[in-house]
Amino acid sequence: MYGGALELRETLEYDFNTEQEFSYADLTMSDIISHLARFVSGLWQIHIFCEGNTRTTAVFFIKYLRSMGFDVTNDVFAKNAWYFRNSLVRANYRDVKNGIYEDMTFLETFLRNLLMGEQNELKNRYMHIRWEETTHSESKQHIKRHIEQHVPNENSILNVLNTKGISSRMRSNIIKLHEAFGMKKIFGRSDVIEVLGITERPASTLLGKMYSLGLTEKITGAGKGRYRFVF
Repeated sequence: MYGGALELRETLEYDFNTEQEFSYADLTMSDIISHLARFVSGLWQIHIFCEGNTRTTAVFFIKYLRSMGFDVTNDVFAKNAWYFRNSLVRANYRDVKNGIYEDMTFLETFLRNLLMGEQNELKNRYMHIRWEETTHSESKQHIKRHIEQHVPNENSILNVLNTKGISSRMRSNIIKLHEAFGMKKIFGRSDVIEVLGITERPASTLLGKMYSLGLTEKITGAGKGRYRFVF
């Protein structure tokens, strides 16, 4: 769903004005990337140009990032043009009936490579939503469900935890939280307490430790002390 033809200028002005009023002060790099992903995906979704909209969005975004002081070139965009375009689709597409929702993680991964020099694999197949036919074990009813294709890479949670030198108990707790929340769900102290069955103080300590290790990012606009796993 793109912007209405009669509302393009108004919609663009709204997005630009909102961005102009946004303050980047005191944000972590992960917070900045999360915000930029939402900004550029919103501009792309308006779809101001019938042809060349993604290319024009990329050129504008490069110039905007340079105006913010980032040393950005076209190389990452040129090498991963199809991934960039598809990550914008996944950031906007939803099919609630079938349990598919907007997913910013792919676009954020692209921006982490672009702005932080990370070397995450940008493979289009990681974004695939494919369908699998199954038979319900009790009712024998033939149903279809969608499953996300997951391809582990060097930044999988287990690989990162193995390099951090943390205690086995904390490692186990982090894995439990990652299994419960994944990369999409935003969580806070009360959620950690519920999943792990611990008290407030150790839950706060664990949240702080995961953030300091770079395993999570703070989420603004969702209440105080809210986090999300970054991979």
